[in-house]
Amino acid sequence: MHRYDFVRQLNSPGGDRKRSRAMHVDTPLLMLLLALCGIGLTVLYSASGESIFYVKRQATFMLFGLIVMIAFAQLKPRFWERWSLFIYTAGLLSLVLVLFFGVGAKGAQRWLDFGVTRFQPSELMKLAVPLMVSAYLSNRYLPPSFKHILAATLATMLPVFLVAHQPDLGTSVIIFSSGFFAIFLAGLGKRYLISTGLLVIAAIPILWFYVLLDYQKQRVLTLLSPEQDKLGAGWNIIQSTTAIGSGGWNGKGWTEGTQSQLNFLPESHTDFIIAVLAEEFGLIGVMTLMLVYLLVIARCMFIAINAQTMFSRLVAGTIGLTFFVYIFVNMGMVSGILPVVGAPLPFISYGGSAIVTLFIGFGILMAISTEPKRI
Repeated sequence: MHRYDFVRQLNSPGGDRKRSRAMHVDTPLLMLLLALCGIGLTVLYSASGESIFYVKRQATFMLFGLIVMIAFAQLKPRFWERWSLFIYTAGLLSLVLVLFFGVGAKGAQRWLDFGVTRFQPSELMKLAVPLMVSAYLSNRYLPPSFKHILAATLATMLPVFLVAHQPDLGTSVIIFSSGFFAIFLAGLGKRYLISTGLLVIAAIPILWFYVLLDYQKQRVLTLLSPEQDKLGAGWNIIQSTTAIGSGGWNGKGWTEGTQSQLNFLPESHTDFIIAVLAEEFGLIGVMTLMLVYLLVIARCMFIAINAQTMFSRLVAGTIGLTFFVYIFVNMGMVSGILPVVGAPLPFISYGGSAIVTLFIGFGILMAISTEPKRI
């Protein structure tokens, strides 16, 4: 029991609801996640060139993720609060090891190779940072003082810089967002928000001249004018926006998309899979997916509002808002309003590590949601 929460537990009524709470399963959230998995497998079949191999492999990742989610939901929020520092430290040390012993592909060094499997520490930090920052701030007087904001910011920026160095700009943005949201929800004052905004603006020249690599600068320039290099750097954006625009209201039909089926669309089964959905299912299909996403985020916020401790409220709210960043970064990238950073679309893009990480996060949310009521 948290030292600031003097409470007593209440019994929850209702047979089915009582059983689901006993299993630590949030039924509305589970149904929404299953809906996303179903949409993801449907679109993946077409995006992968009607490859049943990719569908079976992704279904396996999803099934494993569901099992892990249910398992992690059995752990009480107090467990995550107690072990947050250890999880964060282990993740940070793993990122340091990646600098010296990491293996990579396509110019990025992001994995630790253990022979039988590979481990991507940056995925762990997507959860470790909000857990650590939430645990730290929830044990201080809120709203947090300047020194506590500074300490939480430092805990956030250390993994952000290490991940950006790999380089993995998309993941570093998500990690930064998760730490920022935890600080924001703890009661970040207006003067700190304004100061943060001014610092970000002031840091842009430094990032451009001393931090961003040449190919990352090229992506920003391509965003502003993709037509200048139609067959090179601008190819991805031009093809994705063409696919999105050609879908119209109703789309061309499942597996009938020309951009994806004729291989004009790059990475159609991973980062650019939303363009496949837009081309084949049209605006109606995209809006349906966005509605499910919106309901997931709303459920996260509902869980955060009704959480029993400050730590649980911060974690639940942060996970929900970071989930929005996942979606915004991917859709913004594919539609041409953000630079290409290599961020998958949650539960829709092909990939095992991202799926499992998301399910673990929602497992923590379910543990918070089904925590016994207190007054």
